[in-house]
Amino acid sequence: MNALHYIGFDVHKKTISFCVKTAAGEIVEEGSMLARRAEVRQWAGARSQPWQGAMEATLFSGWIYDTLKPYGEQLEMAHPAKMKAISAGKKKSDTLDARTIADLVRCNLLPACYVAPPRIRELRRLLRYRSLVVSEAVRMKNKMAGLLMETGALYVKEKLHRKKYFATLLEELEEVPESVIDLLRLSRGALEMFESTQQRLVRELLADSELAQRVQRLMSIPAVGEITALTWALEVGDPQRFRSGSDAMSYCGLTATLKSSAGKQQRGPISKQRNHWLQNHADRGRQTGAAMESATGGVACPRVGARTSQSRHPGGGAQTPGCDPSRRCTCQN
Repeated sequence: MNALHYIGFDVHKKTISFCVKTAAGEIVEEGSMLARRAEVRQWAGARSQPWQGAMEATLFSGWIYDTLKPYGEQLEMAHPAKMKAISAGKKKSDTLDARTIADLVRCNLLPACYVAPPRIRELRRLLRYRSLVVSEAVRMKNKMAGLLMETGALYVKEKLHRKKYFATLLEELEEVPESVIDLLRLSRGALEMFESTQQRLVRELLADSELAQRVQRLMSIPAVGEITALTWALEVGDPQRFRSGSDAMSYCGLTATLKSSAGKQQRGPISKQRNHWLQNHADRGRQTGAAMESATGGVACPRVGARTSQSRHPGGGAQTPGCDPSRRCTCQN
């Protein structure tokens, strides 16, 4: 009968340290290998015993996880923030880290985190890259306005980034250095490139039929647009991974921190342990709701849903923002 082995992996950009242990905690093998697909497959294919393993979630854990998963009975990723609390010690090395992870797997104490399927991770990568492109486009817009202000040029703020107005503006500029005009043209070219790139990325995302159907369902919620729906769908992944709606809202950054001791509860600010991509969209939803409520004299707008007033928890302390579209999106997702 083949005995089950438990393997801890300490992954890095160039190398992977591993430690193989039995159920009794005896070290069977430990060492390191190059972080290359061929090396990893060769090592995993040479295992004679069935095994379960784990590694800490890092920037480059994804491809290692995908490469090793077909070879083991079970492979998990550990939550890095929780791993720090478990494995804190005076001595730290790649070998010790691999041993610790192997022990956590062996004793069933690993703080495992959710790993999205490769397809979702690929689509999520496209969406996050689009976010980078949009931020760069905003930087170009601000730079163009800044160059004009530096040289004292007059322009209409609302029309500055319109193609025809910008071309006319360049022809009518007076007493502006030629170098500034060249920089304005370069900035405009970069802006157009960024805008076309982000539109292309959105088209590629919506080309996935399953994702497009999910986005359409989410867009049926008032005040939820295409990009917000894409963000919620891809960042949340499988909604069944959350045990309750409260866990889902906590992951999205919609709940405050809670400290409870000696029968007293105290609420703090919004926790930083959240998915910041989702919280950014929730913040925009709250800002939109507050602006629309202010414009209507404090009356809730039907397109935003419920009022965006803040609710105080029974434990007292800081208030937590309430945003009906965000919470609806979380529960419906």
